[in-house]
Amino acid sequence: MKILVETSARHAHLSQADLETLFGAGYALTNKKDLSQPGQFACFERVDLVGPKGTIAGVSILGPVRPSSQVELSLTDARKIGISAPIRESGDIAGTPGGKLVGPKGEVEISEGVIAAKRHIHLTPADAANFGLADKQIVEVKISTPERTTTYGDVVCRVNPNFAAAMHIDTDESNAAGINGSIEGEIIV
Repeated sequence: MKILVETSARHAHLSQADLETLFGAGYALTNKKDLSQPGQFACFERVDLVGPKGTIAGVSILGPVRPSSQVELSLTDARKIGISAPIRESGDIAGTPGGKLVGPKGEVEISEGVIAAKRHIHLTPADAANFGLADKQIVEVKISTPERTTTYGDVVCRVNPNFAAAMHIDTDESNAAGINGSIEGEIIV
């Protein structure tokens, strides 16, 4: 069972209210590039994330806006700026640490929402049925590279009709496997 593996670099998702505080009243995100997940896009806009020990400048914003703001970092990024980011599924931000977001028109202190995204596989219901997988099922994925073949455990399957089949890992995980660009992984149940 082969799946496309993509590296998801650090990024922010913003609520409309936070977007307007950071970029100005009535502001709308500008699509720079469509992403593999339908309706998702990388934006021209960027923000700085400030933690207790430093700042990560120029964090990408992904659109569209969401109900709550959140930032997804690698564990290396989080440690660098002094934030103890837990590993969570995107959107599961209750009780997580926050940080300050700085934009060209203002700043927002988010009280929670800084996470390291749990490695995951996006699947449509048809994809899940074809693979014999279910929503929230935990699998392993073997990624074969010339010098660093790696098997990742604790990969959560996320099934939704609005998804496109792809596994997402962060930059730490991608670097550990020696991935350069997109690659296929083998799902192991």
